Amino acid sequence: MLNLRLEDMDLQPIAEKVLAGERLDFQDGVTLYQSNDLLAIGYLAHHVREKLHGKRTHFNVNRHINPTNVCVASCKLCAFGRKPDTPGAYTMALEEAFRIAGENWTEAITEFHIVGGLHPNLPFQYYVDLLRGLRERFPSVHLKAFTAVEIAYYAHMTRLSVREILEKFKEAGLGSLPGGGAEIFAPAVRRVICDHKIGAHMWLKIHRTAHELGLHSTATMLYGHIESAEDRVDHLVQLRDLQDQTHGFQTFIPLAFHPANTELGKLVEHAETTGFMDLKNIAVARLMLDNFPHIKAYWIMLTPRVAQIALRFGADDIDGTVAEEKIYHDAGAKTPQVMTRQEIMRLIKEAGFEPFERDTLYRPVSRTETSVSVQV
Repeated sequence: MLNLRLEDMDLQPIAEKVLAGERLDFQDGVTLYQSNDLLAIGYLAHHVREKLHGKRTHFNVNRHINPTNVCVASCKLCAFGRKPDTPGAYTMALEEAFRIAGENWTEAITEFHIVGGLHPNLPFQYYVDLLRGLRERFPSVHLKAFTAVEIAYYAHMTRLSVREILEKFKEAGLGSLPGGGAEIFAPAVRRVICDHKIGAHMWLKIHRTAHELGLHSTATMLYGHIESAEDRVDHLVQLRDLQDQTHGFQTFIPLAFHPANTELGKLVEHAETTGFMDLKNIAVARLMLDNFPHIKAYWIMLTPRVAQIALRFGADDIDGTVAEEKIYHDAGAKTPQVMTRQEIMRLIKEAGFEPFERDTLYRPVSRTETSVSVQV
């Protein structure tokens, strides 16, 4: 029995379920979000985290590549996208993308994380050649690329099915899908924050199809804008339902909304999310998503300090070294563009946990001074 003192007695039946290993329902999730007893919620989430992972905390050595910020959509939540021929718009030639991928190769990177805008003029073959070229030049690096929004756009552009797009990408080297574009599934909220994006049904369909093809993926939720507690719980339950069916999601990442330089920022009553809200979203996710192996504290958005504390609120993953992340920094993120492997390990150790270097598929990575190996 946990030595847990509750200030909010509405949490008592939830605590009993958690300790008994029972699934929480929709109303339980709403109760958690409405409660201010953050330490109790975090304590329960940490209990689940330790049952799953003990002291182990995952990280990887990765690099972000954003090949273009030119985008036909005009989502109010976005500060990254640009219209063609506007200041700040860019599109990398393939050779430029390959060069950037290999820049400052001081540590053995195991993952390229690739997302970009919905470019109106780039041919589909550009993206196929990007994957194939990266795989040829960096055969040991896992390619985690293209959100469900991008996949749907390529299907629309080529008149191919989602399955056909994913099959072509998989043949070219695609290893898994990132979780971007999920935002909040509630239709009324999506009409305000991202009315140019695909809806929840299509996002879930694309990830379901990826899972059917043997591709793992990540799930996300954007919080801290105009969504309600009920909207957040609905989002988590829909993700949990798909995971019950496919078991293809590896990790869930709660993403804090950064309002700077966005149209949506003018509509919300507050500025950035608070540390209280950030930690609560990590903890509630760990408690509700009982079939997700991992919950990630994405330090780029949370800051390294909050991400470090989140390791005691249910998170078991702190992401990776990153390098040159553009999307959230364009929205005002003040975090560094990169952390070294040593810095990440120090954050984990100082919080009382054991660093565990992984690849994208959560297989252990072993290093010597001259080589890197992944235990398959």
